[in-house]
Amino acid sequence: MNRYPLWKYLLIGVTLVVAFLYTLPNFFGEVPAVQVSPVRTSEEVDTALLGRVEALLKTAALPASGVELAGNSIKARFASTDVQIRAKDVLQNGLGERYTVALNLVSASPAWLSTINALPMYLGLDLRGGVHFLLEVDMKAALEKAAVRYQNDFRTELRGEKIRYSRISREGNAVVVRFATRDQRDAAADKLGAVFTDLDFAPEDLDDGFLLTARLKPEAEKQVQAFALQQNITTLRNRVNELGVAEPVIQQQGANRVVVQLPGVQDTAKAKDILGRTATLEVRMVDEQADPLLIEQGQAPFGAEIVASREGGKIAVKKDVVLTGDSITDASPGFDSTSAQAAVHINLDGKGARIFRDVTRENVGKRMAILLIEKGVAEAITAPVIREEIGGGRVQITGMETAQEASDVALLLRAGALAAPMQIVEERTVGPSMGAENIEKGFHSNVWGFLAVVTFMTIYYRVFGLFSSVALAINGFFLIALLSMLQATLTLPGMAAIALTLGMAIDANVLINERIREELRNGATPQAAIHAGYDRAWGTILDSNLTTLIAGIALFWLGSGPVRGFAVVLCLGILTSMFSAVTVSRAMVNLTYGRRSRLAKVSI
Repeated sequence: MNRYPLWKYLLIGVTLVVAFLYTLPNFFGEVPAVQVSPVRTSEEVDTALLGRVEALLKTAALPASGVELAGNSIKARFASTDVQIRAKDVLQNGLGERYTVALNLVSASPAWLSTINALPMYLGLDLRGGVHFLLEVDMKAALEKAAVRYQNDFRTELRGEKIRYSRISREGNAVVVRFATRDQRDAAADKLGAVFTDLDFAPEDLDDGFLLTARLKPEAEKQVQAFALQQNITTLRNRVNELGVAEPVIQQQGANRVVVQLPGVQDTAKAKDILGRTATLEVRMVDEQADPLLIEQGQAPFGAEIVASREGGKIAVKKDVVLTGDSITDASPGFDSTSAQAAVHINLDGKGARIFRDVTRENVGKRMAILLIEKGVAEAITAPVIREEIGGGRVQITGMETAQEASDVALLLRAGALAAPMQIVEERTVGPSMGAENIEKGFHSNVWGFLAVVTFMTIYYRVFGLFSSVALAINGFFLIALLSMLQATLTLPGMAAIALTLGMAIDANVLINERIREELRNGATPQAAIHAGYDRAWGTILDSNLTTLIAGIALFWLGSGPVRGFAVVLCLGILTSMFSAVTVSRAMVNLTYGRRSRLAKVSI
């Protein structure tokens, strides 16, 4: 009556072993480390570089607890953060600008656990330490950037339809097209109005010409602003992925703000620089007719603007943008084959490659400026003379001062340009010591709560209370193992959910034990009481856990950030508790009492 088949015992045994192995890495903690990776993505890390790293550390008398190859990087572990920081400086100076040296934290678990993919849970900002940013999107700039795109599109459409115009200019977030005749203006209004349905077109007659002004409709403005926010979130996520941060939190806050949390990041200055930069490329033609003396005096010719040049001095570039960074599909750092100068190699999409080919074909012998725009400030990193038509969609940009700058610019362009500039309005740093204190407090709260439950259950239900307590401990192993397998992020709310789950999980065993007591009071034999207790309590256990699971799913669906983390742990805890409270505890009862044919009494 109260016996399990062999396969059930084997199933429970296997799950226990797997749960123990995947829970184990979480108890080893993390150690400070330094990560060395090549600036050029095409360069491979080999044992020769590993030997150089070990030699530099040995020469500087900085003992490493382990130096290993990890993917296309080298990670050196150290006993303390002081040694880690000194090692970073030594390696950066010794290896030069060809390699990026960054501070990191790595798991201290043995290598054999990593081979079976048994990895620790990620820790959130409040447990691991790290940096918190609140960034604000410049919505006015987003609308102006949209106007720049329409300015280029108008030019393409009018040329394609062979409609003559005098000039296309931008005034704030409006685009103004000037025509010589009313017929040209009306033809352009019909064509552009049919193509660009999200714009309002307003004609105006002047003494010296005819104007057509285009502005975004109110609903289109809202769409542009919403797109800018979502595009910035995507771009920030790509940049964070390039930084190698595990489980970052990047989410919208309000109508124009984004929260970024980077757990475990120690080099906060580097993270702030990468996230805060708004690097994008613009290709414009140089104004060949501009007077150099007037340029030096800051007087820009009509239809042009003055920008600083890395080659020294200033140059005048036309306001019309030939190509933007939106057409870039890939970017990688490298070196110029002729001058060995740091460079960025970029690939353009089909439309960008076609525009670049046409512009270079039509302007042979003229200068083209490549502008790098950061935080609204444009700088001409190079302004070469076009020697011939450039097709194929692959462009090399030289003028980078160092290989590190080429790597950073390639990262920003590869991750995508921000749809609108952002500024950091709030910055908070959580130190590793505070995170360790939070972990200690959370761990102690769970342990004391568990011990209190075990004490009560053992006193009140005797041996069956002991079985329930063991099942509760196994439930904790199952839960942590699942979180580790899923590589979930554990935060303080998550630790609170673990404590709540352990407290709620014992309810199922209370129902079972009380049902067994009731059957015994009604005169049932001990074996029959055990069987009836588990079978008849199952329906109540399922109903109660199902309602809690629905609440957890609602929290996950409607919540965000810490609330969703709490919901994930709660839902997983409900599933593991149903298995451990019923199947595992009954296996222990069956092993203890199930083989006794004449059982007179049970300790409950």
